[in-house]
Amino acid sequence: MRTGARVAIVRLPEGRDLPLPAYMSAHAAGADLCAAVETAIVLQPGERALVPSGFAIALPPGFEAQVRPRSGLAHRSGITCLNAPGTIDEDYRGPVCIVLVNHGREAVTIRRGDRIAQLVVAPVARAEFDLVDSLDATDRGAGGFGSTDRAAAQ
Repeated sequence: MRTGARVAIVRLPEGRDLPLPAYMSAHAAGADLCAAVETAIVLQPGERALVPSGFAIALPPGFEAQVRPRSGLAHRSGITCLNAPGTIDEDYRGPVCIVLVNHGREAVTIRRGDRIAQLVVAPVARAEFDLVDSLDATDRGAGGFGSTDRAAAQ
């Protein structure tokens, strides 16, 4: 089994009986996060909610954590993370919360302990920005927002 960064985790009172983030398969990139809600939340279509996870973390230097949607939940019910991926910086020590949104056609109930998102811990490269007069030319140039799709169709 591969190991990566060591992440310190504190269980918060609202997460007292919930599992800590856990990888659900041997090669999973993301650890599942559970909803630490005291009472169920009903998300109507188009509605969003800030859902606590029941823990806080301390990431090691040079790492971030990304909160990402769970693909099965998104496929089955249209529930996803609104700011995906949500970034947790290495110096943040507050509660980890997930911004969920219902993009489905029906109301969805989020209950205590439901697996609602996943956490991916990854190294971060910090860039240095150099102001220049011009950028080097490429075949793509300034094309964006589907420009490679149009070029491939030609």
